[in-house]
Amino acid sequence: MTITQWNLNSNQSDFMIRVRNSIIAYLDSSFNKLTSSIDIVNNQLIDANLEFVLDINKKEGKLEHIDSNLKLKDFIKINEYPLVKFKSTSFEKINKDINFVKGYLTINNITKVIELDAKIVELESNTTSSKVLIEILGEIKRQDFGLYSNSNLENNGVLIGSNINITANLEFETKN
Repeated sequence: MTITQWNLNSNQSDFMIRVRNSIIAYLDSSFNKLTSSIDIVNNQLIDANLEFVLDINKKEGKLEHIDSNLKLKDFIKINEYPLVKFKSTSFEKINKDINFVKGYLTINNITKVIELDAKIVELESNTTSSKVLIEILGEIKRQDFGLYSNSNLENNGVLIGSNINITANLEFETKN
């Protein structure tokens, strides 16, 4: 069994944060601190170690408000706590397609243990290098992190939803 060391390509990795039918932010990780490592054996993910710090105030890159009346700053106290942090503590492999990454998520200076799903979306290889795309999916309750909307949308009867979905697309590379 040979374990291959994979390096994160942060220029091809990104995050999307959504609430009920709306994308509220798309964050390009190349302008944020992102460190990760994975181990793959026989085209299966056998371990993942993730750590990221996203600065909501970053103006460069793709911190975008997309097709929505909501903005990430409507939920996060960006002047007091502009950083969203995650640090994994464990990885659990259930079967070939089901993997869980557990860790600490901090938003608005509130830290909770969350569990995220991890899976290989695509794996391609040629004679000089290999690439793999890992998708990390999770859902958090807004109230657990004090993510109440500062806009008038909730008060005017627009249903936002009590959960926020997080999606990370992480591309890793290795030299053959």
